Amino acid sequence: MASFRCSASSRSYNITLLPGDGIGPEVVAVAKDDDEPLSPWTTGVELRFQEKLMGGSALDATGVPLPEETLAAARDSDAVLLGAIGGYKWDNNEKHLKPETGLLQLRAGLGVFANLRPAAVLPQLVDASTLKREVAEGVDIMVVRELTGGIYFGKPRGFGTNDNEKILASTQKFIQFLRIQFYQEIDRIARVAFEVARKRRGKLCSVDKANVLEASMLWRKRVTALASEFPDIELSHMYVDNAAMQLIRNPKQFDTIVTNNIFGDILSDEASMITGSIGMLPSASVGESGPGLFEPIHGSAPDIAGKDKANPLATILSAAMLLRYGLGEENAAKRIEAAVIETLNHGFRTGDIYSPGTTLVGCKRMGEEVLKTVESQKAVAAVN
Repeated sequence: MASFRCSASSRSYNITLLPGDGIGPEVVAVAKDDDEPLSPWTTGVELRFQEKLMGGSALDATGVPLPEETLAAARDSDAVLLGAIGGYKWDNNEKHLKPETGLLQLRAGLGVFANLRPAAVLPQLVDASTLKREVAEGVDIMVVRELTGGIYFGKPRGFGTNDNEKILASTQKFIQFLRIQFYQEIDRIARVAFEVARKRRGKLCSVDKANVLEASMLWRKRVTALASEFPDIELSHMYVDNAAMQLIRNPKQFDTIVTNNIFGDILSDEASMITGSIGMLPSASVGESGPGLFEPIHGSAPDIAGKDKANPLATILSAAMLLRYGLGEENAAKRIEAAVIETLNHGFRTGDIYSPGTTLVGCKRMGEEVLKTVESQKAVAAVN
């Protein structure tokens, strides 16, 4: 399994912050404030932050979406927290000058290959789901997505011409929709998924398209072979089109899902909406060594940027995942998560999760309320 970074010999950590674009700077500022109390609260822990440019903001300042200085700082840190990237301003840029290209470069540069995306329906927000209460209530899914392979990285790619001067997409040479992954590429993500399932409810569903795609046939063969190493895990297989339907029809049947890059990109976003808002969901991207990358799964939302309307909870919960999977600080992560739950129990809601009878607040106020809860729990812990 990927080695989630934990510095046992030192409990002083360097965190690289990449606020990015749109609402990114707003939500990262909140998460940073909510993390800072953990330093004196958790004995012997110190968090040191440095901010760097990435995405559209980096393009405007340096001409590239991922400056070398940013990548170097990220590699030298203990963990990386990203806000959001992209926006209408850069939509028409050439591919190598798009903010999203910087994210792909960052993932490759950090060597992260396993993306963990939890989608749990909180009791306080079950009515915010677009699904019926009886369908959404109790849903708790972890999607484990392979992050560095598949059609997103397939080569050759781009456009060319044939003898008739017709433009062709060169990736059509990989007409099977996904490039054939190396055995080790499949094996390493499968092992991460089996280990994650072992820490949850012991069920793993591997999603592919093995009835059509040769790449998926290899995927299923390797995942099935690895199952013998994890006899305590109940493994099942499902075609991606059926999985997309089942996530809406009966999402509670799933515990942990493992799938490739493009299928995981789609299914994890679908699963997120079961929870009621994409603004609630964190993610972690980890590798075999080195710092992990932690980010909310929502986009940069340029239409509400600077209006204090963003939901910062996904970023705060991403910071909790950073503490758990990036730094090995389980107790600190639990305290942050408990503070978020308690804040919701107090009835505070941003616009995306608001319902009658609750208190509508902005991004900054929501962060302040979570921080108050952290501080109050800190006081209780000091007394006890």
